[in-house]
Amino acid sequence: MSDPTQTIPGIHLWLLLSKASQAMEVHARRSVAEQGLCLSDFAVLEALLHKGPLAVNVLGKKVLLTSGSITTAVDRLQERGWVERRAEEGDRRARVVHLTAKGRGAICKLFAAHERDMEQAVAFMSARERVVLANGLRRLGRGAAVGNQESGDNDNE
Repeated sequence: MSDPTQTIPGIHLWLLLSKASQAMEVHARRSVAEQGLCLSDFAVLEALLHKGPLAVNVLGKKVLLTSGSITTAVDRLQERGWVERRAEEGDRRARVVHLTAKGRGAICKLFAAHERDMEQAVAFMSARERVVLANGLRRLGRGAAVGNQESGDNDNE
């Protein structure tokens, strides 16, 4: 274990975070692929499960997909009968994406399997280590976002 009083340079933290993120993403992609989905389709279903119906543009921003990519993902899910687009009350041009009963059943099952898989990826960490890591990552994210806003880089908004 490292000396807790040692200062670790920001560049080293970034490299560690990047490698850890890549390893977790490989694990997440494999988990979702084993369920027969790509990560973007899974993200759409998961967002609808936990946030409820969302306008297509809002959904795209939540799951970090471009307007073309979110349209394609929703099309694929609609073909499977898992989502449907409905006109929004008050603005018939706006389309809101809803889970169907079939889609809700599918994502509940898929999410439970994915949750178990991701738990396996972090099973080696103690509860205390998880809390410390989560708090540190939140603080890092907020601090980096403030730095981005001050420099005029608003990509994280």
